[in-house]
Amino acid sequence: MPDNIPFGFALIDAARLLRARFDHALAGTDLDLTPGEARALVYASHYPGARTAALAAYMGVEPMTLIGFLDRLEAHGLIVREPDPADRRARTVRLTPQAEPLLARVVALFTATRAALLNDFTVKEQDAFKAMLLRLRARLLDETRPGKAP
Repeated sequence: MPDNIPFGFALIDAARLLRARFDHALAGTDLDLTPGEARALVYASHYPGARTAALAAYMGVEPMTLIGFLDRLEAHGLIVREPDPADRRARTVRLTPQAEPLLARVVALFTATRAALLNDFTVKEQDAFKAMLLRLRARLLDETRPGKAP
């Protein structure tokens, strides 16, 4: 890859390749989860009680795509969808206790995959990179809030 590649292209391409590596690692397990289901499980653990539409937005997928993942996770007893107390038309998602061991295995797999990819980065480099990504993320989130100019 040329050194003069635009920042956005490098960032998006690295994220795409990282996701593909996670998907490949997941396929080599007996977890019986699709990559989308595994991501839905992880996101549901990070955003407990989130509405389905919000969870889809966090994941960057269409709500109908997420519904398919949630249907299968619910059929396996890993999540429950409940009416949102603030809006009975909306549904919230939470993990069941049965999901915890599976979630731990998914997170361990993702952690091991990431560690293998970053093994030649120092801890200081990893921390600095994560801090920069979080600053960029916060700025992007702030700029998308209502009333903010893009």
